[in-house]
Amino acid sequence: MVGELSSFLGLQIKQRSEGIFISQEKYAKNVVKNFGLDQCQHKRTPAATHVKVTKDVNGTVVDHKLYRSMVESLLYLTGRKLNIAYAVGICARFQSDPRTSHLTAVKRILKYVHGTRKALLKVVSL
Repeated sequence: MVGELSSFLGLQIKQRSEGIFISQEKYAKNVVKNFGLDQCQHKRTPAATHVKVTKDVNGTVVDHKLYRSMVESLLYLTGRKLNIAYAVGICARFQSDPRTSHLTAVKRILKYVHGTRKALLKVVSL
């Protein structure tokens, strides 16, 4: 009744003769921009290979609301971008007591998403 579906719950939908294309590129771009990381250098991997994210009792406590909103935004992206699922899952463990080391890990994932957001496309054939 309203016309062709173009977006739904952060998904961009394009219907063409070749199939239906679903993308989260716009959502990913907005998430990165909302957290002020749109001008940062891209990362090639979602997690540092030489650093293990563990419970940190000595680090500085960070804002719980900011950390949770970052993790929740990334959790929504894991439906289309499975290569960040493990790193986001590790960071999600520390939502009750986030420290600067955890925030650094979440920011790295966001920088990775920023560099690879055009790959958030899925083709659904008719």
